[in-house]
Amino acid sequence: MDSLSLSGVCRHHFPVKNGGFFLGNKAGFTRRRVAIAGVASPLRRPEIVPSLEEETFGRRDRNHHTAWTSVRQERWEGELVVQGEIPLWLKGTYLRNGPGLWHIEDYNFRHLFDGYATLVKLHFENGQLIAGHRQIESEAYKAARKNKRICFREFSEVPKYKNFMAYVGDIAKLFSGASLTDNANTGVVKLGDGRVVCLTETQKGSLVIDPDSLETLGRFEYSDGLGGLIHSAHPIVTDTEFLTLLPDLVNPGYLVVRMEPGTNERKLIGRVNCRTGPAPGWVHSFPVTEHYVVVPEMPLRYCAQNLLRAEPTPLYKFEWHPESKAFLHVMCKASGKIVASVEVPLFITFHFINAYEEEDEDGRVTAIIADCCEHNADTTILDRLRLQNLRSFNGEDDILPDARVGRFTIPLDGSPYGKLESALEPNEHGKGMDMCSINPANLGKKYRYAYACGAKRPCHFPNTLTKLDLVKKVAKNWHDEGAVPSEPFFVARPGATEEDDGVVISLISERNGSGYALLLDGSTFEEIARAKLPYGLPYGLHGCWVPKE
Repeated sequence: MDSLSLSGVCRHHFPVKNGGFFLGNKAGFTRRRVAIAGVASPLRRPEIVPSLEEETFGRRDRNHHTAWTSVRQERWEGELVVQGEIPLWLKGTYLRNGPGLWHIEDYNFRHLFDGYATLVKLHFENGQLIAGHRQIESEAYKAARKNKRICFREFSEVPKYKNFMAYVGDIAKLFSGASLTDNANTGVVKLGDGRVVCLTETQKGSLVIDPDSLETLGRFEYSDGLGGLIHSAHPIVTDTEFLTLLPDLVNPGYLVVRMEPGTNERKLIGRVNCRTGPAPGWVHSFPVTEHYVVVPEMPLRYCAQNLLRAEPTPLYKFEWHPESKAFLHVMCKASGKIVASVEVPLFITFHFINAYEEEDEDGRVTAIIADCCEHNADTTILDRLRLQNLRSFNGEDDILPDARVGRFTIPLDGSPYGKLESALEPNEHGKGMDMCSINPANLGKKYRYAYACGAKRPCHFPNTLTKLDLVKKVAKNWHDEGAVPSEPFFVARPGATEEDDGVVISLISERNGSGYALLLDGSTFEEIARAKLPYGLPYGLHGCWVPKE
């Protein structure tokens, strides 16, 4: 950015010490000592980049845990010293998106989801690791930097109005979507045609980025006439299609749409009307099977009144309507017809894990199984993600709400009710559960393994990595005392025949201001490599894998 000075540039690497790392351990958690087995050498000189003013980026919250501290500068790149050994077959770039800047000037943001997006990359090739990060240059971010204040409506933040007429003008812009943020701080996906897009829940917050330089290339403009202001933050993306849901806030329901590689045009598959309630339920994510799309209708519903408010309500843009009940709808991908619509127990989930079709002995589909990270229908998880709560943890109070792997069974025989049960005993993963990934080859198919963030209590936030065996109904957990890991992302070994043959990648934020990239063996869940970052990065959300061509 032209307005940034060149003072305080990042010129040095911070190599790890020689010797092993020793991770704390209690019953059920992996203890792993790693010796230096391979060092990436020679080190590539870091990119010289503009530093952001300390007053704006980091000084005000420098005493907080690294996970909840604003990123120290707008971008950095360099090669890391590797402790352990990176498999030579691992060739490509892991991208992770998430909030990274939680204040502008003297104003501190209130919620984890408000932060301006920071994109991180880990490029693996020939056993070496090049890391980097860069702020995503959304219009919301650029306007805030230029004007030294929030200029668009974020998750819990709204611009501060000079007078009532300014507020009225902002409301008018809200209905057109002009005042909504394009801060694409939630996910990042690689489309089938190779384009890489960062996403959030506003449709305008779909931004194309360069996976090598992390440069923001521009807005992903949808060329269809489907309209709408919001969509699922997590589309289903494969090499052949892009599926997403568009909530209809006026006539409560959901449009199920598909986009083919190489186009910007979404085409309607079908529509689901809400069974009850004043508005559609929040659809942060949804699952698919080989032949069906599962549309969740959660009792945590969008609320137009809350959206219009100048200050956040306890549930932000949503309202809890248990009286409206909860439903799952199953739509045929090919025809757009709804083949099942069942009532299920009340639930709260941000993230579905996977779904698949159950067949009888004659090969007929009798039910859909859909797994998710389920928060026991407890809406307090949203409030727990306020930055004040995350930053004030004293290490003793156990305040993370319980969660589980919720397994829905949706019968396809016309029955009006489905089931919701725990797929395994929640104590296996510390009654904490979120941020899952699976082997992408098993998307929509029967599967055995998932990787997630769990809990070693007492805690206030998921603080372990866990491998879930949904057949044996057990979990294996990795934990580093005081550290906060981000989503474990599974990358399969080329040519692998076993579901868990690959590596799991995570970025770890430590409480002492540092952090590191971590690789675990997907099968044994033992640590195989780590690489110290020059400084700790804030907690991130979701990632994708861009293989080297």
